[in-house]
Amino acid sequence: MSDNPVFNSIQAELDANDVVLFMKGTPVFPQCGFSSMVVQVLSHVGVKFKGIDVLADDGIRNGIKEFSNWPTIPQLYVKGEFIGGCDIIREMFEAGELQETFKTKGVVTEVA
Repeated sequence: MSDNPVFNSIQAELDANDVVLFMKGTPVFPQCGFSSMVVQVLSHVGVKFKGIDVLADDGIRNGIKEFSNWPTIPQLYVKGEFIGGCDIIREMFEAGELQETFKTKGVVTEVA
């Protein structure tokens, strides 16, 4: 763990949840089109995930970009590994790679 409390908080969420989406808004009420797109993909695949609203905490909003070294939100993590943002998730889904990632990492989905 680092001395950065924001990084520690982010890591704690990743450790506690198999699939975490750092997003603008909530899964029920996304606040941007990119976050909405990723929520739709995850819902379509049938994976349970924790959505973390970066708009509710500036520390997390800025910290997640440093943590992942990725400049945009949303950001998807599976079993603690950064997978990507909206465009990457959409491309992986369309190619079947996202579903395979969940399967390989042992994350249960409702869609076989």
